[in-house]
Amino acid sequence: MKTRKNFLPLNRPSIGKTEIANVTACLRSQWITTGPLCKTFEERFQDLTGARHAISLSSATAGMHLTFTALGIGPGDEVITPSLTFASTVNMIALHGARPVFADIHYDTLLMNADDIEARITTRTRAIIPVHFAGAPAEMDRILEIADRHRLAVIEDAAHAVGTRYRGIHTGGFGRTAIFSFHPIKNITTGEGGLITHSDDQLEKKLRLLRFHGIERDAWKRYGKGGNPGYDIETPGWKYNLTDIQAALGIAQLSRLAEFNRRREELVALYREALKGTAGMELPVDPAYPHDHAHHLFVVKILAMERKRFMDKLSDYNIGYGLHFPACHLLKYVKDRFGIVHLPETERAAGKILSLPLFPDMTDGDVAYVCKSVREILGRTKGGGH
Repeated sequence: MKTRKNFLPLNRPSIGKTEIANVTACLRSQWITTGPLCKTFEERFQDLTGARHAISLSSATAGMHLTFTALGIGPGDEVITPSLTFASTVNMIALHGARPVFADIHYDTLLMNADDIEARITTRTRAIIPVHFAGAPAEMDRILEIADRHRLAVIEDAAHAVGTRYRGIHTGGFGRTAIFSFHPIKNITTGEGGLITHSDDQLEKKLRLLRFHGIERDAWKRYGKGGNPGYDIETPGWKYNLTDIQAALGIAQLSRLAEFNRRREELVALYREALKGTAGMELPVDPAYPHDHAHHLFVVKILAMERKRFMDKLSDYNIGYGLHFPACHLLKYVKDRFGIVHLPETERAAGKILSLPLFPDMTDGDVAYVCKSVREILGRTKGGGH
């Protein structure tokens, strides 16, 4: 097979005329930091999720930092999370002096195993962080029931889950805290950025103060028309605010969410059909309960060869790839600081998973090329011939 000339990346944001017009209008307005567009972006997320509050941030990691701080999670506390997640979650737990406690996953879906959560709960447990992995929702009914019975906070990791619904409820709409990411690889982007949704009025006040130095009023309220530039600080905070330039991009992206996710669904269907029956790999498995999948990632498991060799071969074909994620419980500092734990299903999956290219501007031909390349690399076609 002839190798393509142009590199096909794992992901590329879809930036069109609407996004460019929105950002240009923001620049021309000369109000480019946190202001009315951030407020509009937050309101759109309230509408999307059904949450009473939404607070825009510089990153999802900032959202985790503020949430742990506002909830008072600190030294001696434990937080339950899957190991198959981005390291920023575990970093934030560790940096707050708390201990990450890892729950295993289901090997097929790569989602947190609710049956494994309860056995991990101790008198020190403060929160559970379910991860809506690759765009599929965690089993929220079970997780919420366990959390309520043990009086634990639930912090949804919704970084992959803009457009994801569990039994008709959008992530972030369960009355708990959820954290979204808008990194360029995500289903919608603000360049960099994040957002917290929740429905707790007291938590909202804490988060707003912590987001911006402990000052009750952001720049728009202090320097906009009729604003009051004075301020007082009751508690110190950080500078984690989103800008209106980013919100302008995010508003345009959010208006195209249905379009983006519909195209992702079409591309995944093409992948599944073209790779069906391919020996030497396993395709993603969706959870059996009712849900809407955001198809953030298309994660396969490579069985027939060592993964590093497979990735090298993809590079030879000019195809990008991703690894979501290295298992956090196997990271050096985690083992050194918190000890060695054994998670059979996580470990069974961790050495095999690989993310193939998936983004709305991919063509049908791009998918066909990836699939043909994959079959060539594995040495077999769908029919089993060489």
